Amino acid sequence: MSQQNLTSLTEFILMGVTKQPELQVPLFIAFLIVYTITVVGNLGMILLTQVDSRLHTPMYFFIKHLAFIDLGNSTVICPKMLVNFVMDQNVISYYACATQLAFFLMFIISEFFILSAMAYDRCSAICNPLLYNVIMSQRHCHMLVGIPYLYSLFQALLFTIKIFTLNFCGSNIINHFYCDDVPLVLLLCSNAQEIELLIILFSAFNLLSSLLVILVSYILILIAIFRMHSAEGRKKAFSTCGSHLTMVVVFYGSLLFMYTQPKSTYSFDTDKMASVFYTLVIPMLNPLIYSLRNKEVKNALHRVFRNPCKLCI
Repeated sequence: MSQQNLTSLTEFILMGVTKQPELQVPLFIAFLIVYTITVVGNLGMILLTQVDSRLHTPMYFFIKHLAFIDLGNSTVICPKMLVNFVMDQNVISYYACATQLAFFLMFIISEFFILSAMAYDRCSAICNPLLYNVIMSQRHCHMLVGIPYLYSLFQALLFTIKIFTLNFCGSNIINHFYCDDVPLVLLLCSNAQEIELLIILFSAFNLLSSLLVILVSYILILIAIFRMHSAEGRKKAFSTCGSHLTMVVVFYGSLLFMYTQPKSTYSFDTDKMASVFYTLVIPMLNPLIYSLRNKEVKNALHRVFRNPCKLCI
């Protein structure tokens, strides 16, 4: 594509997950199954935490928002990717690409800080059980969710506006299966040093600050657990953190794998595989982890199935 400015560019071509034609049908089936499980699992978790009064606690309040974020993150990317598999034409319009980038950034950044809020919640429950209801008041919970949403919205708009008000040239081919900030920045022909620096700084801050809150919370949790005299109390404390800790390890593990690759071995193909994991696979796993590992969720499911009319209330 010849050099062109912002006004003449009307669409982008997404390279997709793979260039191998024989893998298109198997991948379509696999991602369709993943997305179906994601929608059913996360919608089910949202409805369950809404209709069952015993799950109206701070922990499940955060789980509900995590399910909403996972559902949104997957929905922003997967349906378009499935259409591209069927149509065999990986084209996305200019404005659709900008919209996809904005929503993807908003959801993925929100997930960092919702996971941090969940770690803080578990820390408060285990380290200060007598003051837990005071610390995790309804107002405090709404702040711990609302601030990440506002911050992630600000950052999503900042990056999207900055990228899409600069000039693209040379090619309209995005070496990814969705519109991400780094592949888009590589297509810019105007001075992109500022946006590159912003991406690095904000990405480092999001990753390190949220991870620091989680690490400090779990250090305090471990100290509190080792001070417990009851073996049953220790077991219960560990069990309440197990699901969240599993999610944290899977989510941050995939991101750290992507960010810590040596430059000599880095490739966009590896980046794509990591992206598939934290944008499509993890949103599917989170509700499964909480439903399979959590006794309260299992009991709530039994209560709802015994009395389905609760869903109509």
